[in-house]
Amino acid sequence: MTNTRADQTPARVVIEPVPQPVHRLRQVLRDFGGMYAANAVIGIVFSATGPVAVILAAGLAGGLSQAQLASWLFGAFFVNGILTITASWLYRQPLAFFWTIPGTVVVGASLEHLPWEQVLGAFFATGLLILLVGLTGWIRPIMSALPMPIVMAMVAGVFLHFGTDLVEAPAHDAAIALPMITTFVALSAFTKVGRFVPPVLGALIVGVIMIAVSGRFNSGGNTHEWFAHPVLTTPQWSWQAMVELVVPLAITVIVVQNGQGIAVLRTAGHQPPIGTVTVACGAFSLVNAAVGCVSTCLTGPTNALLSASGERTRQYTAGIFCGLLAVAFGLFAPTFVAMMLATPAAFIVTLGGLAMLKPLQGAFVIAFGGRFTFGALVAFLVTISDVELLNIGAAFWGLALGVIASRILESKD
Repeated sequence: MTNTRADQTPARVVIEPVPQPVHRLRQVLRDFGGMYAANAVIGIVFSATGPVAVILAAGLAGGLSQAQLASWLFGAFFVNGILTITASWLYRQPLAFFWTIPGTVVVGASLEHLPWEQVLGAFFATGLLILLVGLTGWIRPIMSALPMPIVMAMVAGVFLHFGTDLVEAPAHDAAIALPMITTFVALSAFTKVGRFVPPVLGALIVGVIMIAVSGRFNSGGNTHEWFAHPVLTTPQWSWQAMVELVVPLAITVIVVQNGQGIAVLRTAGHQPPIGTVTVACGAFSLVNAAVGCVSTCLTGPTNALLSASGERTRQYTAGIFCGLLAVAFGLFAPTFVAMMLATPAAFIVTLGGLAMLKPLQGAFVIAFGGRFTFGALVAFLVTISDVELLNIGAAFWGLALGVIASRILESKD
């Protein structure tokens, strides 16, 4: 497979034009449907479980208070949800924005020896750097130079654990996992029924029923606030924080996370506005920094879920609905987090694994179905190794080493 540009927009164009005319609410509601609602629900359930756990773990390890963590989640969902609604509506494709997960891991390590105020200063500097890259138009040649098979091999490496976790789930909790998997297989096999009840939605419903029947919903009797309260903190300048955080965070957003999101959407037949995405990530990262949230990015897994089924021209409605759910989650973050953490772990693992099967399959097909296969193999192996170098995660190094390997050993491609 040859490496093609996502569009023919001249390199100097920073923000891609919005398709005209902009859809009115009546048209959006006409395009909306049960399948797109299901994809949006699965997307927000995925984002509100494992990724939220990463934030909580990083923040608690760094000594953040409950109020600061709630403020972080407010930015991660409410602020990014507004961006998701706007971008999906204007560009008529699913464009879900959340936060950089590997960046959160980096921040968690830094919080063990850096004050929170200095970390916030690095958040602001990262937003400015991403915005600069977007406004100068540098992002387009950077993304155009990356062979799609190598990018998708990196994506496959990131997604792989969803598949392996799914395989392991029945061994850990068969009472929850097996009924969900059986329902998914049955609805996938009997397509007439599956058209009305998407397989993943059916698995979700059966999982909720099994939890209720078995009495496995465990709130622990913990009390919590209903509404999130954004906490505004004055940032502090620190060379150590700038050197340690800014470049790694910017790389995880621009190359790793946005690279995944763009690759996933291209695979689904969309043409994501790369320049607009980069500028939006920079601008909203500045907003999120004000409430103590890590940098905004175009998410890969959630966009894969939003574009996993349905008509391509109507999938933007899944993005809009996902954004609306994210806004609600941001407002009621403490309540939703408590509810998610009260479900058995197997429910979340199985649901996420089933939802990611088709995106994982597509990533493998593109990565190893044509050219750049050796570079794709290197990218995949490095990504799943979880190696970390210079505070930068394996996904970036997999992409970088995959490109280098293809340049040296697959020059004909």
